[in-house]
Amino acid sequence: MYRINLLKQRLANQIAAGEVVERPASVIKELIENSMDAAATQVNIEVEQGGIKLIRVRDNGLGINKDDMKLALARHATSKISEVADLNAIDSLGFRGEALASISSVSRLCLQSKVNGSDEANGWQVQAEGQDMAIRLEPAAHSQGTTVEVRDLFFNTPARKKFLRKDRTEFARIDEVVKRLALSRFGIEVNLTHNQRSVHRMLSAESRSEKQRRVALLCGPAFVDNSVFVDLERAGLRLWGWVSLPTFSRSQADLQYFYVNGRIIRDKLVAHAIKQAYRDVLYHGRHPAYVLYLELDPAMVDVNVHPTKHEVRFREGRMVHDFLFSALHKALAKITPSDQLAASQTLPPDVGSLPPEPNNPNASLQQGSLKFRETTTPRQSGYSPGGTNGASSSQQLATNLAALSQLHDPDAEVPPLGYAIAQLHGIYLLAQNREGLVIVDMHAAHERITYERMKQAAVTEEIKMQPLLVPISIAVSQVEADCAEQQAQALMQLGIAVERVADESIVVRQVPSLLKDSNVEQLIRDVLSDLLEFGSSERIQARQDEILSTMACHGSVRANRQLALPEMNALLRDMEATERSGQCNHGRPTFVFRSLDELDKLFMRGQ
Repeated sequence: MYRINLLKQRLANQIAAGEVVERPASVIKELIENSMDAAATQVNIEVEQGGIKLIRVRDNGLGINKDDMKLALARHATSKISEVADLNAIDSLGFRGEALASISSVSRLCLQSKVNGSDEANGWQVQAEGQDMAIRLEPAAHSQGTTVEVRDLFFNTPARKKFLRKDRTEFARIDEVVKRLALSRFGIEVNLTHNQRSVHRMLSAESRSEKQRRVALLCGPAFVDNSVFVDLERAGLRLWGWVSLPTFSRSQADLQYFYVNGRIIRDKLVAHAIKQAYRDVLYHGRHPAYVLYLELDPAMVDVNVHPTKHEVRFREGRMVHDFLFSALHKALAKITPSDQLAASQTLPPDVGSLPPEPNNPNASLQQGSLKFRETTTPRQSGYSPGGTNGASSSQQLATNLAALSQLHDPDAEVPPLGYAIAQLHGIYLLAQNREGLVIVDMHAAHERITYERMKQAAVTEEIKMQPLLVPISIAVSQVEADCAEQQAQALMQLGIAVERVADESIVVRQVPSLLKDSNVEQLIRDVLSDLLEFGSSERIQARQDEILSTMACHGSVRANRQLALPEMNALLRDMEATERSGQCNHGRPTFVFRSLDELDKLFMRGQ
C-alpha cells in the first residue's frame, strides 16, 4: 500500500480521460479543435444517439503522416509544441497531446488520414480499443484530411456511462459546443448531422455580412437585429464583435460568447469588465448578450492554466480589463434612439421586457406639480418649470403645426423620435415620426438627460476631497494592507487618502465629498478586493454615480406635470443628443416604438 509504483499506461490514460472526456460533447470539442489546428476549411460532424453510439469528425486539413499515425494515439504526443519556450506563445487550440489517447482509452477509436499533397493512392488508419490499447496500422481508402471515428463511448467504464443523460440532452450539449467552435472560425465550413438528419450547415464566411449571417443563424436573428458592431484597436489589443442593446437583456447569461485569439473562454476579469460597461444602462438582475473577439499577442496570455483550457491568465490583466471596459462603455454610449428604433421593429414581445421595479419612488405617480429644479444650460433646455415656454398659445400652435407638417413632406428631414402630438395622463409623451408612434416616459427620459449632464459636470471638475474629522481605522489582511500601500497613489486619484499604520491595519483620512455619508469601511474593502482581483476598481465612480443618479431623479420632470408642445419637442431633441438616453438611470426603457404595421395589426387593417 505504501510503495510507489509507476502507473500502467491504460490506467494513466483513463485518469487523464476523467479531465478531458467528460461526455460526448467533450470528445466533439477536442476533435474539432484538432481539425481547426490542421488548417481545415471544412469539418463534417456525424453523431448518433447523442454521441454515445457514434461520433465521426471528418476534415480536409493537413492530415497525419503514416509514420506518425501510431504516435498520434500516445500520451503527450503533439505536433504543436516542442520546447518549453513554446508555452509562452501558444497559438493553437490544442497542445497537450492528451485528447486522442484519452478518448481511445474509453472508446473504440478509428483514426484515418492522408497527408495533404501526398502522392500515395490511399491513406492509412489505426484502430484502438480501450480494453487493451492495442494499436493496428493498415491502409485505408481516404481522401486528403483526417477522419476520427469514436464508437461506444465509455463501453469499458460503466460507472462513467451511467452518469450520462438522455440522448436529447447529450446532443443539446454537442450542439452548443459546435456553435461555440463555429463562431470561433468563420472561415471554416461546418456541418452537423444527428441520426442521419442534418442539423447545421454553415458555409464559410469571409465578409462582415457573411459573418453576421452565421451569428444570426447560431444566436438568433433577434440578437443581430438588436446589437451593435464594435471594432476598436489600441496598444496591441483589438476587440471586435457584436454587443446587444441594453433593451435586449436576458434573464440568464446564456447568450455570452467571448473569444481570446479564437479560443472561447469564461474569465472573471472579462466578465467583470463587461458587467461594469453595462452598469449604467442594464436593469438589475438582467444579463447582456454578446459575441466578442479579443486579439492580442499570444505571449500576453497564458492558456495553460486549466485542463479544458476554458480559463486563461492575462499577463497584463489591468490593461486588458481597462481596454475592454472603455471600448464597450464608449460603444454603448454611442447607441442613439435611431439605433433602438430600428431594432425595436424586430424585437420579440418577450425580449427586453422588464419585471416591475418594487418600491421604486422614481416610478410612483406624484399628485400635483413638483417644483422643477433647472439643471440644464439655456442652449439645451427647451422646457421650463412654469409649464410654458414663453410663447403665446397661438405661437405654440403655429410652431407645432409647422413641425407636424414636415412628417408629410418627403423632402423634409424628420428627427428619429419625431414630433410631439400629446401628453397622456401626465405621465407619457406621445410623438409621431415617419414610421409610427413613439411613447416616452417623461420622468425616465429627463432623469437620464439630467444624470448625464451632472456626470459631465463632475468630470470637468476635480474630485472634491472631504477630510474625515475622525480618521477611520480598518483591520485588514496583510495582503490587503500591502495592496493599499502599493496602490496609495491610485487610491489618491480616486479621492481616497489611505495610510498603513500596521501589518494588518490601515487608516482612511479622506474620501470624496460625495461619499462622506456612505459606509466608508465597506467601500474601502470592496475597492481593495477589486484591486487585488482585477488590478483596477470602478466602485468609487459607481458610488458617485449612484448619488448623482439620486440627485438627477429628484431634479427631473415628475408625473402629472403638464408640458406644452414645444417643451415636449425640446425633451425629444435632448433625448436624441444624450448618451444612453434609451434607458433611465435604473435601466428601465425611456421610450417604446410601435410601427404603423403593428398598429394596423391591432385593428386587423388589411386582413
